[in-house]
Amino acid sequence: MTKSILVINGPNLNLLGTREPGIYGEETLSDIEQRMIEKASLLGLSVDFRQSNIEGEIVNWIQEAQDGFSAIIINAGALTHTSVAIMDALLAVNTPTVEVHLSNIFKREEFRHHSYITPAAIGMITGFGAIGYLLAIDAINDVI
Repeated sequence: MTKSILVINGPNLNLLGTREPGIYGEETLSDIEQRMIEKASLLGLSVDFRQSNIEGEIVNWIQEAQDGFSAIIINAGALTHTSVAIMDALLAVNTPTVEVHLSNIFKREEFRHHSYITPAAIGMITGFGAIGYLLAIDAINDVI
């Protein structure tokens, strides 16, 4: 049975490729999705790749993850720094989760240094651009 990873992307990540490319790179979210599908396939895994600008929708996806997903990879975007609801959902489902950030959040504005996702994650990958998603697949593969 193929193990499936839920990949959640938060607000404004649908604008990758055109949104502040000096910070977030030039790859689109579709480019990242395709690279993740290829990488996961090589490891015998599958990915369900999603993006939403709506906090409640992300919470619903996390809650659904406990029924059918082996792990979660999440880049919650700006909600990383504000959403207790996403943290609570991740803690509630108790599904191995890796937090990903394209930029190094610790080299940016002070408010970005705090993550509500971290207490619910087994680890964080930050600052490696789009390759961080691929590193997250490797990390999850080792865990599950």
